[in-house]
Amino acid sequence: MITNLKHLLKRRTGWILLLVAFIWIKTVIAYYWDFNMGAMDPMQHLLLIINPLASTLLLLSLTLYFKKPKATYLIAFVIYLLETILLYSNILYYREFNDFISFNTIVSVGKVSKGLGSSAIAMAQIHDVIYFVDLIILIILLGTKKIGFDSRPYSRLQAFTITSLALAGLSLNLFLAELSRPQLLLRTFDRTYIVKYLGLNSFLAYDGLKTAQSNSLRSTAQGTSMDPVLQFVHQHYAAANPQYAGVARGKNVIIIHLESFQQFLIDSKVKNQEVTPFLNSLYHDNNTLSFANFFHEVGQGKTSDAETMLETSLFGLPEGSFFTSLGTNNTFQAAPAILDQQQHYTSAVFHGNIGSFWSRDTVYKNMGYHYFFDQKYYQQTADSNTYWGSKDKLLFSESIKYLEQLQQPFYAKFLTVTNHNPYELSDVDTDGFEKPDTNNTMVNNYFATAHYLDEAVHEFFDYLKSSGLYNNSIVVLYGDHFGLNEGDESALAPLLNRDPNTWTEFDHLQLQRVPFMIHMPGLKGGIQKQYGGEIDSLPTLLHLLGVNTKPYIFMGSDLLSPQHDQNVIFRNRSFITPKYTVVNNNDKMTIYQNSNGEKLFQPDELLRQKLQKISHNKNHELELSDTINKTNLLRFYTPQGFTPVDPKKYNYQNQYQQLLKIRNNLGEHSTSLFSHNGNKSTTGLYKTDAPELQNNNAPIYEIPQQNNFSSKPRHKAQ
Repeated sequence: MITNLKHLLKRRTGWILLLVAFIWIKTVIAYYWDFNMGAMDPMQHLLLIINPLASTLLLLSLTLYFKKPKATYLIAFVIYLLETILLYSNILYYREFNDFISFNTIVSVGKVSKGLGSSAIAMAQIHDVIYFVDLIILIILLGTKKIGFDSRPYSRLQAFTITSLALAGLSLNLFLAELSRPQLLLRTFDRTYIVKYLGLNSFLAYDGLKTAQSNSLRSTAQGTSMDPVLQFVHQHYAAANPQYAGVARGKNVIIIHLESFQQFLIDSKVKNQEVTPFLNSLYHDNNTLSFANFFHEVGQGKTSDAETMLETSLFGLPEGSFFTSLGTNNTFQAAPAILDQQQHYTSAVFHGNIGSFWSRDTVYKNMGYHYFFDQKYYQQTADSNTYWGSKDKLLFSESIKYLEQLQQPFYAKFLTVTNHNPYELSDVDTDGFEKPDTNNTMVNNYFATAHYLDEAVHEFFDYLKSSGLYNNSIVVLYGDHFGLNEGDESALAPLLNRDPNTWTEFDHLQLQRVPFMIHMPGLKGGIQKQYGGEIDSLPTLLHLLGVNTKPYIFMGSDLLSPQHDQNVIFRNRSFITPKYTVVNNNDKMTIYQNSNGEKLFQPDELLRQKLQKISHNKNHELELSDTINKTNLLRFYTPQGFTPVDPKKYNYQNQYQQLLKIRNNLGEHSTSLFSHNGNKSTTGLYKTDAPELQNNNAPIYEIPQQNNFSSKPRHKAQ
């Protein structure tokens, strides 16, 4: 075998395979040592191990087509060096930004210099020498002539054989990746996912292709492209309801994102148990505006689409996620920046998943979020997380140490994850709640995790009241998208007192209701019957806060306004009106009556024309939103009194230290809850029955240590 290896190293094929082996070994080391890839199962580990091989072999095989042997050896070595530089640059970049270098970052030399140049030495670690050991080995092998120079002719057929082997490997890699994560490239969850499943080379090629497509489309846009958008926004503006305009001015805003939570859970019972008793009480509270006919309008981007609508009143894209495909480079007129500039709000997101998921760590900066507390700010133990991040009870309880340091008023969003497919919790987490007994495990578990989420929200509200935040805050709770798929609805139907054999597409669309509740002490609430969707949430909230939304480019309208458009469009172009549900299949309309769910087989021509007009108008709304997002039209329009966000002003490292520095600099002028509480922490007020904290009902957590970055605050003190 040793003899065969020595013989192989004397040939051009051996030279290529040796370089492939070196790149492969150190890439896998980096995956497990320096990158937080989050491999969860044997398939993901397998993909991590094999994904560097095929792409590296493909690149190096191209050098075999050169007739001159020297060209093969030299260019292959250059590619090997570039691969090494790319790998190590990503390691340094990841240590600072918890993300991978994109095509735009490489092209923008100044950005690379800023991201890697000044801090490269600080980012380097002693063990990094392992990434250059292979270079030393190569020099030794060349010096001792263990690697020979093969001057014999190398046929194109031989080269094509190697290239074909690499392409077959890439195809197998992609096939296995799709088995593990369907629609991986279509939905583009985040950069980490692409690297985890396909590797650094494939990610860079994919990112470069998407960037080229985006740049090509954006290059066609110009300032006049905003004219139809401005005309639409002007015609569809709905003025604030005088009864509610400004009633929450100056209040803290707390957004609670109810993951995968559908409206049917409200007031539902399983085995005589209320599934969500606390949320039920909020829904019926006189201090809550509860919207009974509020629908999610997400596409393939799901949660990220919901956030896009919540923060910008623009729709997600018809394919993929706007966050990951375009949001990292787009101009926004988003809630955090608007509230900061209009009313000096501090903004923060609390989320127990990795920051790069859906590219949030970049998109949030473009939106103007001052802080983003992601997974690295929370305790990570074997039982603290679900597949999607920190359990909800732990997320809320561990966030208090950060929340109490925010300068008030603040705009804070909590992204829960426990009620997420596959809805798995241990028995100790769901102790006391009896699941349904359907033949569908997903359905059974869904009710249990929803109950857990309800308890987590209840504990958080108790803290708001005991800490004093409750009386000075407005709390918005919303379900981001459906939780159970269409295939689960036959098992769900009996729990809703429905016959699965008579379940129709009408029932499916009606099931897309999600909660939207706005709660504030003294708010004249009640259950609202008007129809609306997630696109309407931002103008509704801003009007309550006393912000004039007329200058901004919003597709939605205030749910409380008499001029509100009650027709709700879905991303598949089906839509719902207060009287009718219309299913669009290849431009063929199927019409149902909302009152009884019956299909209209022969609707009169007047009704058909009326619904066709609504369909045309709502589709036009989707198309305008898509044009804004795909061509980044907001770069051409700046509302009066608004300053476009500069994402470079925001730094999501060492944020707790940033908060403390701001508080100390402000001294007696600090408006944080911590300061108002006599410079005493309120974490002891938080009570939770989370099993992980059952021996500590007054959790005061150690702040997770991070890399030694500058703690200089990146935004003005409030």
